[in-house]
Amino acid sequence: MPHALLATSSENSLPIWLVTESTWSSISEKLPKTAQGFARAQGFEGKVGSHCLLPDADGNLFGVAFGLADENAKQRDPFAVGKLATILPDGIYRFENDVPDAALATLSWILASYGFTRYRKRAEKSVRLVTPKGVDAEEVTRIANAVFRSRDLVNIPTSDLGPDGIEAAARQVAEAHGAKFTSIVGDDLLKQNFPMIHAVGRASATPPRLIDFTWGNANAPRITLVGKGVAFDTGGLDIKPASSMLMMRKDMGGAAATLALADMIMGAKLPVRLRVLIPAVENSISSNAFRPGDILNSRKGITVEIGNTDAEGRLILGDALALADEEKPDLIVDFATLTGAARVALGPELPPFFTDDDELALDIARTGMEVNDPVWRMPLWSPYMSQLDSKYADMNNTGGPMAGSVTAALFLRRFVSDAKAYVHFDIFAWNNSTRPGRPEGGEVQAARLMYALLKKRYAS
Repeated sequence: MPHALLATSSENSLPIWLVTESTWSSISEKLPKTAQGFARAQGFEGKVGSHCLLPDADGNLFGVAFGLADENAKQRDPFAVGKLATILPDGIYRFENDVPDAALATLSWILASYGFTRYRKRAEKSVRLVTPKGVDAEEVTRIANAVFRSRDLVNIPTSDLGPDGIEAAARQVAEAHGAKFTSIVGDDLLKQNFPMIHAVGRASATPPRLIDFTWGNANAPRITLVGKGVAFDTGGLDIKPASSMLMMRKDMGGAAATLALADMIMGAKLPVRLRVLIPAVENSISSNAFRPGDILNSRKGITVEIGNTDAEGRLILGDALALADEEKPDLIVDFATLTGAARVALGPELPPFFTDDDELALDIARTGMEVNDPVWRMPLWSPYMSQLDSKYADMNNTGGPMAGSVTAALFLRRFVSDAKAYVHFDIFAWNNSTRPGRPEGGEVQAARLMYALLKKRYAS
């Protein structure tokens, strides 16, 4: 069923003219004189992001003009029209002229309407869009709903979404599509050889766990998704300063992105065999917290010296990746809010990704731009592996003071040896400010692009 913000009929709808500074003059000449005069009085010129509510002769709303960047502009945002969903009066609207990237424009209209209302209600609006011709309303709706659910997960504080809450959310997604679901909890992690997941999460009052579900034909191409599910990260005994803890509810953003992608894949019934692995923990502080200097065993058999307990995400991912690798899948994808170094390098809006597969890297970069879910390839620079050397173990969990996102990715790669391809996304999972289609707060990064890429590879 199409999203509630999409109208199936253009009856009683109001036109939106998408214009640029160069096309506004010719388009405005075709409007009624009242609308032309009002636009001139308002000083509307079609500048990017500007809009003008155009009246008829009786003062009622006749239509809307909205300024876009020229089609060949380098900084053109396919989500720009999403702004209209948040500023127009209630009603049904239609695009009167051709819209660039109609599917993305429709998606951004829905995504812009997202609001986190669990703890504070907001005024309801009904700004609906007639689905443009050629746009698959069902597909857009599936993607938007998956993003909404995962944005909620990132925004919910740990008081209401601990490791057990992440498990409940994953179970809900899995059961909605008939996936086979299991979870290994608490000391059972030790019995089944996941020592690093157990070590990181054992200090919390809520036991750590490894969430595992599978879906699809066992003989189809094997795609395994791994998501970092740290419900809250105090930093452990290497405790974070207070200012750095304020957003740590989003440290399970990798798990949220994984669930969004899984939801899209299963909802579209892509012909793949999907496996989802989410190590879910709270990196807390107690008498049994793991310590700097501890040496942990891992599922892979690699021993890891703890240089810093705040580098916990790579530890839990290491055990999960080792399990994923044992099946020798066609592709392993992991999502993790892993390093501040990634933000220093590329900022919050452009997640880096790491892979040894050049063809996969080109497809990821290209697809990210096509679906307006951009990412940037960073190098798995092997010489930096020496920064993870330990005198007492096979590896340290922290590197030197520079190239932190690279050394973190190199750490993870040690746990993947048999998969045909592997890619790691170091995401931020948050919008620091509102942009069209991307409200401030929890965000799903890189999931839409990976869905589009998998759809191209396996469904066409």
